[in-house]
Amino acid sequence: MLKLIRIYYRGNCPVFRLINGHLRPALAGIVFISAAMLYSCGSGGSSTMDETPTRGNIKITVDESFQPLLDTEVSTFMQLYTNATIKARYKPEVDVINDFMRDSVKVIVTSRKLTDNQIKYLRDSLIVARTITFAYDGLALVTNKQNRDTLLKYEQVRDIFLGRAVTWADLDSRSKLGNIRVIFDNNKSGNIRYFRELFEISEALPSNFYAVNSNPEVIEFVSRNPDALGIISVNWISNKNDFRSRSYAGQVNILAISRPMIDDGSYYRPDQGWIYDKSYPFVREVFMITRETFKGLGAGFIQWSTAEQGQRIVLKSGLVPATMPIRLVQIRNE
Repeated sequence: MLKLIRIYYRGNCPVFRLINGHLRPALAGIVFISAAMLYSCGSGGSSTMDETPTRGNIKITVDESFQPLLDTEVSTFMQLYTNATIKARYKPEVDVINDFMRDSVKVIVTSRKLTDNQIKYLRDSLIVARTITFAYDGLALVTNKQNRDTLLKYEQVRDIFLGRAVTWADLDSRSKLGNIRVIFDNNKSGNIRYFRELFEISEALPSNFYAVNSNPEVIEFVSRNPDALGIISVNWISNKNDFRSRSYAGQVNILAISRPMIDDGSYYRPDQGWIYDKSYPFVREVFMITRETFKGLGAGFIQWSTAEQGQRIVLKSGLVPATMPIRLVQIRNE
């Protein structure tokens, strides 16, 4: 009995699937040819036959929150491997994931893992997505320099997100600042998604939450408005060796937060040591995800970024490396 092969297309590339049965000899040649066609399409055709882990030309999409770190990772990699060209495009988290699912890019950098449904969709298309933790980031809360209170309890932050605290006087009865305006980077942002999931917010955010367009715009808005509370990735203010990072950090207060359900008088800023041991409560993983069907430049970049040289850049940036040990040194002032 003749067995059927279903043919459908992913982009311009045919995908062949056998329906309920084993191949007959007459069909073996078809499948062999289809495999060759699929390899050619999946790897980008003849233009990528020369691609290697250290040579080629690719685009990657990166969550805008991690632009300072990835700018350095990409530029350093290309300085070392002069035949490699990596063009990083920076977008909100939702757009990063959409690019990946539409096969617009083979590699993304994001703080969100793929969902089970997305993984299944890719597998049904014969794509296996590989995810590796690249770094640990903190989400910083920042205020205007005129706001003298730089400590918040974890429960106070939760009350702000749940709409229970809407004025600065709700947090400190002595405050004269009026309503709290919470500023975040984008409606499609991973920063705001993190807090929605953390505090289990399924409804609309309170009316005093406002989106701008980027992490730097959050810093700029907060620096000009005494009543503002900003949410940013610490990646934008953590690199003490970078002029831009130091400038941003100098424009705002970086708040210290207590740990949840622990009232011992201790507060923690999103500094490297407190991100590492998770004393700072708002810590998240940064992932590199690839859908390459062969070991190309994307795989090479991920391997390098998660090895010693790439992880040293993470360490220098003020974030915490995920794949190499670090040593904490406590300095005491006698």
